[in-house]
Amino acid sequence: MARPKEFDRDEALQKAIGVFCEKGYAAASTDELMRAMKISRQSMYDTYGDKRELYLEAFRRYVADSVSEQIGYLEQTSSPLAGIEKMLLAFAIRAEREGVVGCMGINAICEFGRSDAAVSSLGDLESDRLNAALRKALRRAKVEKEISETMKEEAAARFLSATLAGMKVAAKAGAERQALESIAHFALRGLTSPERTEDDL
Repeated sequence: MARPKEFDRDEALQKAIGVFCEKGYAAASTDELMRAMKISRQSMYDTYGDKRELYLEAFRRYVADSVSEQIGYLEQTSSPLAGIEKMLLAFAIRAEREGVVGCMGINAICEFGRSDAAVSSLGDLESDRLNAALRKALRRAKVEKEISETMKEEAAARFLSATLAGMKVAAKAGAERQALESIAHFALRGLTSPERTEDDL
């Protein structure tokens, strides 16, 4: 009996992520996934299990890598506010350079809502990780006098997360880099405006 052809698991998983980003879960057929991953049906089932298990592994990798990248931007600069700006603008630059066929995280929210407990749990885990990093950056920004000491860190962190999610949706809808950058800058002005009070955020 012939042995299944060996392949690079991580490389194949990245190809699956590309399909799920473009198609979502339901619209991505097993045949499409196998062609993109360049593996046989048997190899797919032996390695990842069924389509759902492949999706969950791909989703776990995608959201973890995305959040790690965003946290990296927050921690790359000595200025906390500059780190937040870099995180938002980096997405605008990448969207122009690479094109954005879809964000797997946004697709999952639109497709599943809260109906799939496993997907929701993975998304919540990474969302909490990003929000924790944003709260940390905002606390540092208060110490550095870059934002008001009265600003609510939790609300501001969720505002920034929602801004990033909105930029991803706008990019998928065809927004150009200039439009995405304007969204980012508007959000940053919301953090630094002298009129902004505790009740606003």
